[in-house]
Amino acid sequence: MHDPENDALFERDMDDDFEPHHSENPFLDNDEFAIGTLSSVDGNSATCSLDGHILNLLRDHEDTAIARCGAPGSILRLYVDGRCLLANLREITINAQDELLLTVTIDFLGEGTATKNGIASFRRGITQYPRPGDRVYCATSEILEKAFSSGDAPHIEIGHIFPTTSTRASLLIDPMLSMHFAVLGSTGTGKSTTMALILHKILEQSPGAHVLVLDPHGEYSKAFEGLGETFSTENIRLPYWLMNFEEHCDVFIHSEGFEKEINRDVLGKCLLIARSKSNLAMSMGAITVDSPLHYQIGDLLDALNQEMGKLEKSSLVPHYNRLKISIEETLRDSRFSFMFDRTLAAASMEEFIARILRIPARGKPLSIIDLSGMPSEIIYTVVGLLSRLILDFAIWGREEKIQPILLVCEEAQRYLSSQPHINNLHVRKNLERIAKEGRKYGVSLGLVSQRPSELSETALSQCGTYITLRLNSENDQERVRLTLPDSARGYIDTVSALRNRECIISGEGVVVPLRVSLEYLEESKRPRSEDPSYSEAWSQISDESDSVTRTVNRWRRQGQKAPS
Repeated sequence: MHDPENDALFERDMDDDFEPHHSENPFLDNDEFAIGTLSSVDGNSATCSLDGHILNLLRDHEDTAIARCGAPGSILRLYVDGRCLLANLREITINAQDELLLTVTIDFLGEGTATKNGIASFRRGITQYPRPGDRVYCATSEILEKAFSSGDAPHIEIGHIFPTTSTRASLLIDPMLSMHFAVLGSTGTGKSTTMALILHKILEQSPGAHVLVLDPHGEYSKAFEGLGETFSTENIRLPYWLMNFEEHCDVFIHSEGFEKEINRDVLGKCLLIARSKSNLAMSMGAITVDSPLHYQIGDLLDALNQEMGKLEKSSLVPHYNRLKISIEETLRDSRFSFMFDRTLAAASMEEFIARILRIPARGKPLSIIDLSGMPSEIIYTVVGLLSRLILDFAIWGREEKIQPILLVCEEAQRYLSSQPHINNLHVRKNLERIAKEGRKYGVSLGLVSQRPSELSETALSQCGTYITLRLNSENDQERVRLTLPDSARGYIDTVSALRNRECIISGEGVVVPLRVSLEYLEESKRPRSEDPSYSEAWSQISDESDSVTRTVNRWRRQGQKAPS
């Protein structure tokens, strides 16, 4: 199959043995030649016949978008009544009757007005479909630049669009944040570095932002020195009385069945008594067990003793005693002092909220919550509490001119598991609530996960933008495939073959689905998540006894400061 308009070009090059020289290959100096024809059209996809000889002659073209034309992931163009259509090449096979004919499947990305210089006013979706027999052309880098440009819309540039080496890839800030986003990829593919790249780019443009990162491994503080505050067990000072009733139950009640129900009833009654003794409660009138009011732990224990004294059945006393012992043990455990120090009874809710959400930012718009030193027994409660506080603050602050808040959740599958566990029920509920309602109140959710198949379907489906790095697991690939629009199918089929620092971006944050080579992020701006080099470390012989002593001391202190 040869296009008649290209016959003269073929006659001159048929004997070149597919190794053209720029000066002898007219294809290298001409972008306006057909490379094939459309065979059939089916909904959002179509089948084309491409001429393999022409594609071979294009391999040396100076425009990489043209040189790679015909490979999976490359972009083709067609014309219909003054419209220029762009499509992603998804599948390619050799024609059984003619090995120089290639049968390819393409997915339509969108259309724009055909102009003398290429394309204008590009948008996703097709209003008028091409017909079988229509010619197919390569999309040049210039056309891709004009089509996929974010124009004057607020955006960040995070890399370049495949298959070009110069066309910049943009993320639209407002659509991406207002409709939530997810960064997905297998271990070692660069999820945290990608997230750091996005945050650095956003903060460069938005010094007055309010961003909170839940960091389970203590990786992010290194990447954002000077741009944020890191909060760990040593300095977070999280007042216990900010917990609602369910969170109190998670921390203090460890029984099951009948005893758990008794303890819940008793704790609720005693907590309300303790909260009612607050000066604020006396001025507010009616309060509930969930009201974020100061109270003294001593008042809670006194109320518990009084309730035990009223018991008519002595058989219930052991249940009450176990609850009392559980509360007292929590107070004595130094690992929990960041939350249950008795001095926190008088802590200011206003100061805590302003400090943790960076209001005002004062040049440090990022809060990093280092969860790595927190006891595992309380991490879910802390994450649930912080996520609930963020949304509640946004809801009750609707009358104020508070700027939006971005909550980034690293290792999101831990808190938003697709298989709810008794330990993460409340944190999952709070994060899913942000996923469903946050956009109404200016709370954006960014999810980072290596196992999308284990993520809550509710939360993942609420994300409007997906940044997908390499996924090795078929279950993870399938979950992402089911979540993304049909126009991204051709790209998602390539996620298992992506290189490091490559990703597929789809959804509201981009004009159309894109394959992107991510920008290099200098080491000082990357999270501390690199794998250790075993061969390098083990090849060196050194005295490590002092490091063992220091490690054991940190282990024993469990995040507490060493005595001065």
